[in-house]
Amino acid sequence: MLYSFKIASRYLTANRAQTALLIFGVAVGVYVFVFMSALIGGLAVLLLDRTVGNIAHITIEPSDRDPVSLYGASDGTLVAVLKSTEQRSTLQSAAPLLPAIKAIPHVTTVVGEILGSGFLTKGEAIAPVAVTGVEAEQVSAIANIAGNLTAGSTGLAINTALLGWGLADTLGVRVGQTVTLRSERGIEQTLTVGGIFSLGVASLDDAAIYLNIRAARVLFDLPEGLTRLEVKLDDLELAPGVAVDIANATGLKVTPWTAMNQQLLDGLVAQARSGDLIKGFALVTIVIGVASALLLSTYRRQSEIGIMRAMGATRRFVVFVFVIQGALIGLIGGLLGAGLGYLSLLPFPLPEATSGGGLPIDIRQGAYGTAILLTLIGAIIAAIWPASTASRVDPVKVIGL
Repeated sequence: MLYSFKIASRYLTANRAQTALLIFGVAVGVYVFVFMSALIGGLAVLLLDRTVGNIAHITIEPSDRDPVSLYGASDGTLVAVLKSTEQRSTLQSAAPLLPAIKAIPHVTTVVGEILGSGFLTKGEAIAPVAVTGVEAEQVSAIANIAGNLTAGSTGLAINTALLGWGLADTLGVRVGQTVTLRSERGIEQTLTVGGIFSLGVASLDDAAIYLNIRAARVLFDLPEGLTRLEVKLDDLELAPGVAVDIANATGLKVTPWTAMNQQLLDGLVAQARSGDLIKGFALVTIVIGVASALLLSTYRRQSEIGIMRAMGATRRFVVFVFVIQGALIGLIGGLLGAGLGYLSLLPFPLPEATSGGGLPIDIRQGAYGTAILLTLIGAIIAAIWPASTASRVDPVKVIGL
């Protein structure tokens, strides 16, 4: 094996310019692989951060109400009598559930909310709103309100409100001004605009208003209970599995974010497949380049191969020499390309810190080890055909030449 390695090294160093060019070509292919992995992965992280980053990973709501009674009508049909539509579906005993939910692995935050709708008015201007009542210290626990403020603060006193910038613009209000909120229950309350935020999601920025949970209880005539619980995880991709665990522990209706964002997931899958296709082309280029160079080498060294065969070298030995050449080219080129890729990605900020219009490159997803391994395997596979050709050289014919 050592002798095979020496011969393979000698062949590679005999024409250093050609070998260097071949290794450089492999390195370029690996660089493309690494860069595309970082770009596609970074784009996925950016999309998830901009969409899922400001919503709950898991939503916990009361179970759907069952019919109170079921009886047969005169025509033979079954009629279900439901509870009064005046009764709101609420979590009446959420507090005892919190320790059990927080104890489930990967759960980092649990927030209780009171939800409702109403109309916000300022003078003659009026706009429909979606109201969320939360504890003052948890206002940024799900959506990053504090990090996306455009004016004011997140101090959520009982008589203050936080408005989306689109809603504030529609009403023409600024921080410090007063507005009147009329809830779906017909209850009115005067509030002071304490802050204006912009989450970059039109459905939130144009209609969302956050209140202190005590103010929300008064507006929606809900002295106890919660509308729902929202949960954040340390890894959002685990949401479906954790949702099942929470449902088993609580018996409530539990919905992961993936169930409500199927189009986003389909888009990410299509994007990943496109990236894999581009990376596959890069690997095919590497394989073709290595195979072409080694095949040319076999024709140039037929006499040397014939002498080795005449001196007793087996076909396996000859194959091994060329496979080692391919492996060395793939390994050196892979290390060089992955190293250059890593160094070129260092200046790019992480997708989470990318401002609008920035290139979402994620250095953490460069797939450096995978790139090197696939390149090594590809180079070895590329060397098999030239190696097989070299092993079939007839020493009598080539030496006679």
